[in-house]
Amino acid sequence: MSRIWAFIRTWTLPIAMLTGVAEYFVFVWLPFGAEAHRVTYDAVAHYIQPLLLFVMLFLSFIKVSPKEMRPHWWQLWVLLIQGSLFVATSLLAMLMPDEATRVLCEGAMLAFICPTATASAVIVGKLGGSVSGVVTYLMMCNLMVSLLAPALLPLVEPSEMTFFSSFLMILSKVFPLLICPLVLAWCVRFFARPLHRWLLRFKDLAFYVWAISLSLAIAVTVRSIVHSSVGVLTPAGLALISCVCCLVQFYVGKRIGSRYGIVERITAGQAFGQKNTVFVIWMGQVFLNPVTSVVGGFYSVWHNIINSWQLYRKQKE
Repeated sequence: MSRIWAFIRTWTLPIAMLTGVAEYFVFVWLPFGAEAHRVTYDAVAHYIQPLLLFVMLFLSFIKVSPKEMRPHWWQLWVLLIQGSLFVATSLLAMLMPDEATRVLCEGAMLAFICPTATASAVIVGKLGGSVSGVVTYLMMCNLMVSLLAPALLPLVEPSEMTFFSSFLMILSKVFPLLICPLVLAWCVRFFARPLHRWLLRFKDLAFYVWAISLSLAIAVTVRSIVHSSVGVLTPAGLALISCVCCLVQFYVGKRIGSRYGIVERITAGQAFGQKNTVFVIWMGQVFLNPVTSVVGGFYSVWHNIINSWQLYRKQKE
């Protein structure tokens, strides 16, 4: 029994991903109508997943003291590079003469501008990085996305939305899920110290909450890929684009962080490489060609494969 439990602990993320794939196909096989499938999908995407993310963030934030949340040089460099890559791919997308190549550029735009995953704090803690460092970058990155994305996305895919309306839409999507668990965690830290000490005993609980959330996210991802109305070549191209963008961001983040120490190397790599893929899917459907939302699904697979490998190596060490 102990060997089985050790195996599950080592390969939690791959197991969660395979479970997510199985969840989708099992649910489709069940004798429910199309309306039941749609309602279930909406409940998972709009209620269950945000609730799990809230719990996971709260459990991560209770470990972070407000005094520890201060800017670091690696954060500024990663922000600058992330913003520059988004601007460059946005300009490239505007210059593309045909829709097929523009869709690929839009996929790269989403992969670069997407903010850091809320689950990054969990993985950083497991790998031995700085939880406070990645939480600080998480806030800074979301603020940059809220300002930069509304300025360029309407230029790539013209729409009737103004900068201000796009800004408010993105802000309402990302910040409540960040600020509310952070404020609640600090209230518990300062005003309910016995509860705070009790919660700190469950050091791996946030990781397993994330594993459940990951399985649901993969199920939603499989659904978006299966229901895509385009041919095989476009999703294949977007899968390749997302893989290249994922590898580049992990590599660049680790190279920047390594200049400041091993802890910063781990933290910067996760902060730049691990993305909020649910946000990618939403942003692609709302602001760009809806086909580009597939990038979020494929990116979720790539960065979780990298996370699984890193966790395996960490446990072996």
